[in-house]
Amino acid sequence: MQLPESILMFKPSILQAMRGYNRERFIKDVTAGITVGVVALPLAMAFAIASGLTPQTGIFTAIIAGFLVALFGGSKVQIGGPAGAFIVIVYGIVERYGVPSLIIATAMSGVLLFLMGLFRMGTLVRFIPVAVVIGFTNGIAVLIGLSQLKDVLGLDIPKMPADFFGVLSTLWAHLHTFNPYALALSVGSLLVIIVWQKLLPALGPSKQVLNGKLTIIPGSIVALILGSVIVTTLQLPVETIGGRFGGIPAELPAFVLPAIDWDTARFLFIPALTLAILGAIESLLCARVADGMTDERHDPNQELMAQGTANFITPFFGGMPATGTIARTVTNIKSGASSPVAGMVHALVLLLIVLVAAPLAALVPLPTLAAVLMFVAWNMGEWREFAHLRDYRLPYRLTLLAVFFLTVVFDLTVAVEVGLVAACLTFIYRISSLSRSEQVTPANAAPAPPVVLSTPWDPQQLRAWRLHGALFFGAVKLLEDIERQLPRQVAILDLEHVIYLDSSGAEELLHLIRSAHKRGVTLILCGITEQPLDMVRRMRLLHQPGVLHEPDLASALARAQTLLPLVPAGAPPAA
Repeated sequence: MQLPESILMFKPSILQAMRGYNRERFIKDVTAGITVGVVALPLAMAFAIASGLTPQTGIFTAIIAGFLVALFGGSKVQIGGPAGAFIVIVYGIVERYGVPSLIIATAMSGVLLFLMGLFRMGTLVRFIPVAVVIGFTNGIAVLIGLSQLKDVLGLDIPKMPADFFGVLSTLWAHLHTFNPYALALSVGSLLVIIVWQKLLPALGPSKQVLNGKLTIIPGSIVALILGSVIVTTLQLPVETIGGRFGGIPAELPAFVLPAIDWDTARFLFIPALTLAILGAIESLLCARVADGMTDERHDPNQELMAQGTANFITPFFGGMPATGTIARTVTNIKSGASSPVAGMVHALVLLLIVLVAAPLAALVPLPTLAAVLMFVAWNMGEWREFAHLRDYRLPYRLTLLAVFFLTVVFDLTVAVEVGLVAACLTFIYRISSLSRSEQVTPANAAPAPPVVLSTPWDPQQLRAWRLHGALFFGAVKLLEDIERQLPRQVAILDLEHVIYLDSSGAEELLHLIRSAHKRGVTLILCGITEQPLDMVRRMRLLHQPGVLHEPDLASALARAQTLLPLVPAGAPPAA
């Protein structure tokens, strides 16, 4: 029995990774999985809290989505879980619609992601301009940092708004509740993370053994341990996970099915679409980074289907949106992972931590978690691009800055939409500026042989144009200009250098043909290459009255000789 093609398309990378799998690789994968699990713990809690959710929501997401992404993914080493890029969107959905609606929106985004992979749209995500990606990534990083000021300063704010100006006004209004202990703890925690992650590796080769042993433990874990010990020992008046959320339950998540109705789903489609697009971009960018570090090649469509599966299942078990995470994936690779087994082990390690050590999480101070997110936000942003903007053209600069500004001040969805529109308009303008036409004369007719006509080559009787580039809706003005310059008897269009012809270009070409026929002008089309020829045939342009077709310019000029009176070949051309 032959399997349907749609089933054959679902090919997780684990099937290939298990070929030749041995004990040595298994040990490396387990070691890498344990390391990544430890790294993922503080990040998962921090991302969930910053999104307006409970810390266990982030951990459950890292467990369930992390396992499913590893099991079904198109990359051998990608780690899935909650990501900083989702914080702004998730917080907005929770603030506006509530947690039950977040479950619906996340599940809808999972369906969209799976369909994107099923219909082979994985490669299309790569076409999103880098200016748009950098703009919203930097904008999200700023918003993450801004959202953590409440816990960094220890402000007593019951509920933070979701909009930029509301956040600023709320922070300003509650500035009198500033807690110096929280600020000192945040700054101290941030310094610990920076020293551990950045300065230790910079000590040099002489300290390589020491560095290798110390940097296995992530700086965020060191900061959490030190912060928890200091706050507990000194009884500092700062907020902890236990104080705000009552700790983390040491139990497995339960299945929850929210009430679903069309009115709710209708309003959540745009947020779900935003989650899906952002998740696709993040996961595929992460997979490309992993490819560069491992010399492997991921399957983008399979990766999208895996992300879709994870995002559809996870929210019904107390999770939030998930995607591929660069920091955890890089840690996984550097720890020696060679297969998806490492990602599954990372999920199991987190599950074990929840079942065994969940009560300890109640001691974690929120200012320390805020410091972890501040560090993540700084590393997430590509700040050097702002300094290099002067090296780029004005449209690139405007697109990047517009997306950045709109992401920070207004909304990520609006920012991406405006960025894509701006990038498309810029692309259309640039491509249309590359499309051009030039009149063919006896001097520049090469490689066609010189042709001398009776008036000789009288532009009133015969004109020929050589077109270059793409004849699409943004370049139809070329044909409009030619129409205004049509001769009395024969016009030649050399399309050999036209690489693309769209329906708008074909319609304008049809209009030119009919206009020439009404004036009694014979139009000769020549040199039509593969794609334009296919469009010409579908539009039946060669069957229009007054149209002739020749394979090249030389043949077209020879054909023109049969339509006009000839003079001796040696006659001088007309001035």
